[in-house]
Amino acid sequence: MKRKFIFIPAGLIILLISLWKLSLPTDSYREFLETVKVSLRDAGHQLLLASNDSTSLVLPIQVIEPSKFRLTFQNDLAIEPDSLVSVVERSLRKASLPNAYRLEVLACATTDVFYSYEMFEGTETGIVPCIGRNLPKNCYDIDVRFTKIQPPASYKNILYYILAFLGLVLIFLGLRKRRSNTSFTFDNENYTTIGSFLFYPNQNKLVKQATEISLSRKECELLELFVARPNQIIKRDELTKAVWEDHGVFVGRSLDTYISKLRKKLQSDASIQLTNVHGIGYKLIIE
Repeated sequence: MKRKFIFIPAGLIILLISLWKLSLPTDSYREFLETVKVSLRDAGHQLLLASNDSTSLVLPIQVIEPSKFRLTFQNDLAIEPDSLVSVVERSLRKASLPNAYRLEVLACATTDVFYSYEMFEGTETGIVPCIGRNLPKNCYDIDVRFTKIQPPASYKNILYYILAFLGLVLIFLGLRKRRSNTSFTFDNENYTTIGSFLFYPNQNKLVKQATEISLSRKECELLELFVARPNQIIKRDELTKAVWEDHGVFVGRSLDTYISKLRKKLQSDASIQLTNVHGIGYKLIIE
């Protein structure tokens, strides 16, 4: 396989691998995830104890988004808002996690928010918990979103971004080469000059000042006969025999039709004329 044909598949492979690697969490982000899970499980355990429940389980922490986590419980529990604030804050601080976050208490499997608050660098804002106004025993989910963190980047991420860019470059080069391969390539050893035209019979092309003029196979065969005998009359019978006799059925005025098409393609050069010699045939006049 030629080198130019491997650009696109190689670029696709590099691009797909790079995107897959970039979709995976970095080592530092994996460590952050594990720390959050341990911390929130600790907070969930403390909330169960505060609800006088020492037997039911804190269910596995769910990662809703890269910075949003869900704490769920095996059984229903009652929640005292001011206790919730202090328990979560204490658990996160003990794990040295960011203290800018938003917390929501939702009814299980719904989007109904029963209680929420937001912390900015250790300062609570939003709804202030009130003593004596507890959330009754029910099935609750607790969502915690860290508001000032992003999945940390690493030198590996930068490497994969570079590889993804390289993959795109290879795909672009491959597509560019493929387009150039479909364009006309001049055969510098097999052409005939006709006025300002270059005639390439093997490639069915007329070229004028690097402008390609495509010829049908019949047009090319006719022009090849005229070029071989410039400024000479070629009889109609000879033309039809050479071009049509062994290649299919000659119908009516096919010869005149193809001669007319050739005239139109040659008309931009006034030094060339494809003339009709009445009753005999045609002649290609090249001044």
